[in-house]
Amino acid sequence: MATPAGAPPADNPYGLMAALEQGGTIAWTIFIILVIMSAASWYIIFTKLFEQQKILNQAKRTRTSFWGNPSLRDGMNKLEKNSAYRQIVDDGLRAEEEHKLLTDPVDQHEWLLGSLGRSQAAVNSKLGNGLAVLATVGSTSPFVGLLGTVIGIYRALVKIGASGQASIDAVAGPVGEALIMTAIGLVVAVPAVLGYNWLIRRNKVIAEQLSAFSTDLHGYMVSGGKVKPQIAAARTAPTPPLKTGSAAVNPKA
Repeated sequence: MATPAGAPPADNPYGLMAALEQGGTIAWTIFIILVIMSAASWYIIFTKLFEQQKILNQAKRTRTSFWGNPSLRDGMNKLEKNSAYRQIVDDGLRAEEEHKLLTDPVDQHEWLLGSLGRSQAAVNSKLGNGLAVLATVGSTSPFVGLLGTVIGIYRALVKIGASGQASIDAVAGPVGEALIMTAIGLVVAVPAVLGYNWLIRRNKVIAEQLSAFSTDLHGYMVSGGKVKPQIAAARTAPTPPLKTGSAAVNPKA
């Protein structure tokens, strides 16, 4: 029978809410788990991005404000408190003081290298916190959604068998409705996998920068301040005298 003109359209009997209502407690439980997974993954992505960007900005400021100071303590005081680079410098200075208290002869080079390595590893370990959750969400959420789909198809087939109607409209609607849970699982998994790979790559860049800084700091400390990075050496190089005609004029004279 045709729908009279001007009559409101009939409500769609299929959709997410209909699938949850027909799925019962199990469907609602799976849906809530997927929502929690999605919220947790997005929270970790944004917090880790903020934390990584903070350390990347610290690296830029360290290159411009740290090496031009007369001593390591003066340079450390110009770094931000609780920053990753200040922690490495502080651990290096502490290791230098502790080396003088050792009773057994240990090479200063090895002692400082081990201390700076542990400090760098601590920063890298902190950056890796939470990434296991992203990996878990990315690998398990499609299967959680698939479980909801299997349960939905099972319930739909049971109802179809009980009613005795096996027409295409009676089968396609409930089965297609059950596939919504698989789609939700994929929507949760894709951002988690992409975010995990992106954060891992950024952590690798930060680890390389920290390693380079630790190497420069180690060379500076074991050489008594004679070995500096090329950027710092170029910045502190003396200005050559200006020439006017054939006579050289020193601006500092």
